[in-house]
Amino acid sequence: MARPIWSGTLSFGLLNIPVSLMSGERKTDISFRMLDSRNNQPIRYERVNSETGEEVAWKDIVKAFEYDKGSYVVLDPDDIKSAAPESHDAIEVEAFVDVEEIDPRYFEKPYVLVPAKKAEKGYVLLREALAKTGRIGIARVVIRTRESLCAVMPKDNALLLMMMRYPQELVDIEEYRIPEGKSTDYRITPKELEFSEQLIQTMSGEWDPSQYQNEFRQRLQDVITKRMKDTGVVRPGEEEPEVQDHAATNVVDFMELLQQSIDKKKRTPARKDAAEPDEGSGGKKGKAKAEKATKKAAKKSSASKASKKTAKKATKKAAKKRSKAA
Repeated sequence: MARPIWSGTLSFGLLNIPVSLMSGERKTDISFRMLDSRNNQPIRYERVNSETGEEVAWKDIVKAFEYDKGSYVVLDPDDIKSAAPESHDAIEVEAFVDVEEIDPRYFEKPYVLVPAKKAEKGYVLLREALAKTGRIGIARVVIRTRESLCAVMPKDNALLLMMMRYPQELVDIEEYRIPEGKSTDYRITPKELEFSEQLIQTMSGEWDPSQYQNEFRQRLQDVITKRMKDTGVVRPGEEEPEVQDHAATNVVDFMELLQQSIDKKKRTPARKDAAEPDEGSGGKKGKAKAEKATKKAAKKSSASKASKKTAKKATKKAAKKRSKAA
């Protein structure tokens, strides 16, 4: 199940409809990975400092605006947040317009609005009202930190949200050299125009999107399948280690691991076993001390045994004397 890109409310007037924004498109392009031809291992893209040539970790990267060639002003995350709109959880419809009045160039990317539980009534109400009036709602939505212009329109049983371009994002057609004037200005005869109209009529039909497939993708997929059946398959080797934000290159990885190992050894130094003799002349002295301690312990043990025997004999004698006296 796909996860929602955004969740909030769809509002117009005083009506609020809890909805989730789901993707309305599916990428079908075939993507490629670049490999090193010497060992067929993937090539990583690195973030490199243009002056030093060293790779830069994500934590050291900041955003900046280039206001002149080679001149930048650095922005903090708080600077960008301060410019973002406050409302992040509402699609606020500002007006309803006739869909035929909108230039197709304004529409950019489709999404599907899915109602939350127990929000079906308001969802269907807006859908049916838009369908009957032939209007669409023009609104604004904030996804992450970007505010976008959008249109809410009905499609069968669903409400679609079409991302739109702002007028400033469209190129004025008049900037290009476009033929102007009547057809007669370009020596187009009435017969040529008539034949063109007849050709259009013979090629006219109902719109059936299932008749249009990405033929290049299908042919490319066939080539890939054929190559996989041959000997051109690259088997995966060892899994490429995950690159952490604080790690720049493999050299830095090794250095960091080595430094951590050194620090760990400093914190917990190795202990020598007390019973292990030292090497060299020190080993002989340690051995002699150990033997002397062993002999001393043996003498103490025998002396303890002797004292116990003496005490036992004395106890027996005292018992005999007490019996005779009785």
